[in-house]
Amino acid sequence: MKKNITISTAMYRTAKAVSAITLLSLAACGGNEAPVAEAVAPMANPNIETAKQWVTAMSTGQAEGLAAVESLMADDGKLVRGRYVGFGFTWDPSDGEGRMIVGTVTPESPAAAVLQAGDEFVSVRGVEVNKANMDKLDFRGKPGEVVEAVILRGEETMEIAVTRGVISTPISKAQSLEWMSTGDGENWAPDKWELHEAVGNDNVVYVWTQNWDTDETSGLPVEAHTVTRFVFNDAGQVSRVASLSEDRFALEQAGWNISR
Repeated sequence: MKKNITISTAMYRTAKAVSAITLLSLAACGGNEAPVAEAVAPMANPNIETAKQWVTAMSTGQAEGLAAVESLMADDGKLVRGRYVGFGFTWDPSDGEGRMIVGTVTPESPAAAVLQAGDEFVSVRGVEVNKANMDKLDFRGKPGEVVEAVILRGEETMEIAVTRGVISTPISKAQSLEWMSTGDGENWAPDKWELHEAVGNDNVVYVWTQNWDTDETSGLPVEAHTVTRFVFNDAGQVSRVASLSEDRFALEQAGWNISR
């Protein structure tokens, strides 16, 4: 999702392909002839095909991605989002009325103790929220820095203070669906994408993909590689999924820098 960019280290490592297991069967031979070894094609790993189905859906559209999570992830599955320094909440930057309304709150994040879904930011560090500045408000800072704001919860106006921290909490299947539902469906899919490789051994699968896209703010073309690691349960459902991607590199291509 173009507006929910997570900054992460632009280094990653693909897994080495696992050598295929060759099955041999001995053919009965008459006379004094020795048995002949007959090669049998290795059995395909169905988890690799499921992982490819997952990444394809995620790169096709929001509805397709939601359907993939619903059908392919185990009920107790976890999605590990990229780590970042911040607060742990999302909001819809395309709100037509210029409102900054909290969509989801990450469990165990700094925001979890202060914010609730549906809270509306009135001001941030003394600057009133409006349509022109809602994507430029000063939430930046180093870990441990406090950001003061005013929110509207129902009909009550509240002053809050949130401390920036490292966000790294995995989210459940239900939370994943809720988080994805807040994304911008019209701009979900990249301009182009390619699946380069998918390798796995039993219940662990790695998929390497590449996206080409256009930065919404600068209009510049950007491209980035991503490696996604899947862990499957015995029923062939995704029990844990995490990605390591070049999000920071994508930002730098569009002229953005990471502040202190």
